[in-house]
Amino acid sequence: MSAGRKKVEFSGSDGLKIAGLLETPAESPLGFALFAHCFTCGKDLASASRIARALVARGYAVLRFDFTGLGSSDGDFANSNFSSNVADLINAADFLRANYRAPSLLIGHSLGGAAVLAAAGEIAEVQGVVAIAAPSDPAHVAEHFACDLSRIEQEGQAEVLLGGRPFTIKKQFLDDLAAHDQQQKIAHLRKALLLFHSPLDETVAISEAEKIYRTAKHPKSFVSLDQADHLLSRAEDAEYVGATIAAWASRYISDPVVLQKQQSSLAKGHIRVDEKNKQFTRTIISDSHIWLSDEPSAVGGDDLGPDPYEHLLAALGSCTSMTVRMYANLKQIPLEDISVELRHDRVHKQDCEGCDEEPRKIEVLYRYVTLKGELSDQQRQRLLEIADRCPVHRTLHAELEVQTELVDN
Repeated sequence: MSAGRKKVEFSGSDGLKIAGLLETPAESPLGFALFAHCFTCGKDLASASRIARALVARGYAVLRFDFTGLGSSDGDFANSNFSSNVADLINAADFLRANYRAPSLLIGHSLGGAAVLAAAGEIAEVQGVVAIAAPSDPAHVAEHFACDLSRIEQEGQAEVLLGGRPFTIKKQFLDDLAAHDQQQKIAHLRKALLLFHSPLDETVAISEAEKIYRTAKHPKSFVSLDQADHLLSRAEDAEYVGATIAAWASRYISDPVVLQKQQSSLAKGHIRVDEKNKQFTRTIISDSHIWLSDEPSAVGGDDLGPDPYEHLLAALGSCTSMTVRMYANLKQIPLEDISVELRHDRVHKQDCEGCDEEPRKIEVLYRYVTLKGELSDQQRQRLLEIADRCPVHRTLHAELEVQTELVDN
């Protein structure tokens, strides 16, 4: 199975369309990360792509997107501001929460780093924040067009050159920058923080990283990007950042793929299955747990959880293991460990009385039981017999009837 790339869209500020790219690993993700690009850049900046690929290669899913008015997203950049960037991040988190899993990791580059620091407190599931070459105050970005500030103040707007491209900056952009108390946001972050900065950065001085580090509370970490430029133009710098984020996140990010403890209104023994997206991902809810079911990416799913047949095999396998263990404990049989492996197949029915004339296939579940310990042949055979007595096994062999009723909303 290969890693996946999917273009996605969600609503941003004022309902405008935000264009994003979701990249997922071959296996179920360790967690979801949101990536915020630098000022006037876009999701397809080379360094952003490389960092995302490095994280995906290490098991994380990454959503990067164009802020309002940039790249493939709707809107006019002149009407956007730092607040709209933060709102876009929160909307992106809402999109992931509704369709996949909420992000546990926020990553931002330059002004995007300032944006994730400001947005982190609004996204409860976030456990780690990464700021790359970020200013301690979003107002720092105004230094890029310092010569035009007076004209913007007097005329209400001005066209400025940023990275060799013309952009219209309005007074509302400056007013919005001044309205943010970034130091308070950083001081009350209450998330694990990782800072990257280069001592050679000529766009945002490394002293900005020092200010963030001094303001933030532990746990916090700093990594110096020796020889790197502000945009991480060299592939090795971006790939190093991605690899380091993944290693750091393994200590702080806990985002189990399948099982979460959660109270619900369902009665004991009841299960509800809800749509999580309009493809195959489903949320399965019991009285006290919630987990996911999905299909592999090879058949159009997102591979965020086991498929329905894997759930069936898991039910039989776990029940088999529990039943054998319970019997071994009861009879004081020295069973050290039990392992049950299962697979599902369809095979042609042989020597079937009353079968149709046409070739017929039946469903077969193969179960392989490994018993460890100083066990006699008689004890091994007895435990194997007990495996066939597990409740799920009996249910599958019983005359099972499924009654389906339509329930009004």
